[in-house]
Amino acid sequence: MSDRSIRSIAIVGGGTAGWMAACLLSQTLRGTGCAITLVESPDIGTVGVGEATIPPIFDFLKLIEVDLDAFIPATQATFKLGIKFDDWRAIGDSYWHPFGTFGVSIDRRPFHHVFHKARAQGLDPTAPQFSLAAALGDAGRLAHPDPRVPGPLAGLRQALHFDAVLVARFLRDHAERRGVRRLEREVAEAKLRDDGFIEALALKGGGELAADLYIDCSGFRGLLIEQALGAGYEDWTRWLPCDRALAAPTAHAGPPPPYTQAVAMDAGWRWRIPLQHRVGNGYVYSSAFIDDGAAQDELLSAIGQPLAEPRKLSFTAGRRKTMWSRNCVALGLASGFLEPLESTSIHLVCSGLYKLLDHFPDRDFASVNIAAYNRALADEYETYRDFILLHYCVTARDDTAFWRDRTAAPLPDRLAERLELYRACGRVDAKPGELFTDLSWFYIFEGMGVTPKAYDPLVDASNFQQVRAVLPELTARIAAVVAQSPTHEAALAAIVRRSAA
Repeated sequence: MSDRSIRSIAIVGGGTAGWMAACLLSQTLRGTGCAITLVESPDIGTVGVGEATIPPIFDFLKLIEVDLDAFIPATQATFKLGIKFDDWRAIGDSYWHPFGTFGVSIDRRPFHHVFHKARAQGLDPTAPQFSLAAALGDAGRLAHPDPRVPGPLAGLRQALHFDAVLVARFLRDHAERRGVRRLEREVAEAKLRDDGFIEALALKGGGELAADLYIDCSGFRGLLIEQALGAGYEDWTRWLPCDRALAAPTAHAGPPPPYTQAVAMDAGWRWRIPLQHRVGNGYVYSSAFIDDGAAQDELLSAIGQPLAEPRKLSFTAGRRKTMWSRNCVALGLASGFLEPLESTSIHLVCSGLYKLLDHFPDRDFASVNIAAYNRALADEYETYRDFILLHYCVTARDDTAFWRDRTAAPLPDRLAERLELYRACGRVDAKPGELFTDLSWFYIFEGMGVTPKAYDPLVDASNFQQVRAVLPELTARIAAVVAQSPTHEAALAAIVRRSAA
């Protein structure tokens, strides 16, 4: 049997996605003799304006053997315990989507079902009372997960905020030390074989780069996946009409909170991402409901004087119809775009890479293998789309045309079914392995004021007087951890000192 192994990989585009791909592939293919080249142009900027992540980022960094004590100072990173949503349900209202466990399982029933019964029994529980991440976030404090200690710390999870430009630089150095070749050139076009596969990349100024497998990390333009291979794009504007973003950094006005803030605005929403050296701000909005000038005025009115002129980005929510075509796999913005409301952008890069490893090809590029990859990624994108859309569709806001439009818009069938199920009995029915579990959906439903008509009847098998006695104990345990935890600022300073030493 002849050797049909992939012997060379070309990654087009640096930035976070390109260098993440370079790091993971060089780590996984170490010792195989596969040559990896990343080509990026110094004349083409990256979109990175600072990023918020979700807990699986730590799994990725561990997998590529990154030292966190080096990574956190180098990327001006801060910790993230969840997302705090302001003004989404109604102006003046706020709620949490925190990380980690929520309460405790009681007689094998998830705690959010117990929560529903407590409310039905006339109690007034709130989600942050039973979430260590939310309690720490409100206090501006930070604790680290510790599975050795029974109690709230065992189930705590966290993520990172970081400067995406600095992350790309850090990962570039990391990848180059592991043998990835960096080619500082601009790709003029992709040359195709008679069968439609990419044969080589023609470089501006002359020369070519040929490989067996191509990874397109060229951003929105999709230089390979779209311009060369015509994969097509599935437009989700009818569900997610926001198509513009303005991004602007500001100086800190106080200690950095350990969470991302998402504030609903007149025609979209505003992010606030605290880094060590600055605060990242942005306004994601729909150009159908506000013009760019008015959007910039609204953003600056909220954040004050920026450190640099606001940058404008234009996009169309959706995904490529195929994210792997022939011998080319698209990652990051080249594969699709969902507004960063739940910080899924970096995770989708990771997920695309993990699934590529699960379906790693040989030079025959079996079509059934490629189809399986595309089905898995398409399903993931659609689930994330629905989760983001949930934040809009159940709002009580009717103060602007944008929010009135969001409540009246039709929903994808799967989301409509999830909403109907939750309203009936408080269940979500997330599939095993989905990133957003039943608990994540519960936080958004609860925060947006969606109350089920009934709770899980199996909760009635528990002695509710004993359950009532447990609830204050749970909140007391959380309060004790918060009281003895350092501030977020102090925890970061300790890491920076340790790194310097």
